[in-house]
Amino acid sequence: MSIADNLLAFTFAATLLTLTPGLDTALILRTATVEGKQQAFRAALGINAGCLLWGAAVAFGLGALIAVSELAYSLLKYCGAAYLAWLGLNMLLRPRRSLSPAEADAKPNANWFLRGMMGNVLNPKIGVFYVSFLPQFIPQGQDLIVWTFGLVSIHVVLGLLWSSTLIGATQPLAGVLRRGNVIKWMDRITGMVFVLFAARLAFSKR
Repeated sequence: MSIADNLLAFTFAATLLTLTPGLDTALILRTATVEGKQQAFRAALGINAGCLLWGAAVAFGLGALIAVSELAYSLLKYCGAAYLAWLGLNMLLRPRRSLSPAEADAKPNANWFLRGMMGNVLNPKIGVFYVSFLPQFIPQGQDLIVWTFGLVSIHVVLGLLWSSTLIGATQPLAGVLRRGNVIKWMDRITGMVFVLFAARLAFSKR
């Protein structure tokens, strides 16, 4: 695949991931509804700051790992493919019918930037997901660190755009996103994409 093809494929996959309702979506909706737009924007910035921190950790750690060990690269590739397949099959076979509540024990005037950031930083699944997901879209021979930060930045921009859309239209979108059928089919579509990417990763060559 060309560089443009890799960027388009990643943007499509990251868009699906971003649009799939999850804890971050629930947190932003809840904060916008209860605390107001300003606090919701702070939560959104925190969530995406957490993604950038994970991107940095993956970029430097993964680069060193791949550089020194062919075995480590292969293990990482197959573990990543297995993880994506497991994640995708779970979404396909057991799609959710409701959001996990991000309700909170939240107090008024809480530091929502910190809450959003720590929610991502303390979730190792995000790191595992980046490790298994991003290498598929880095063209052979390209700088791993630069591309990792570039792809994570695309994900962050998409996340900020989606968060802004949610915050700007909180009431109508909140109702739609909480519908069981919407959540179920978004899970199924995303699950199918993850399974396809798992197969692609498993059969890819270094």
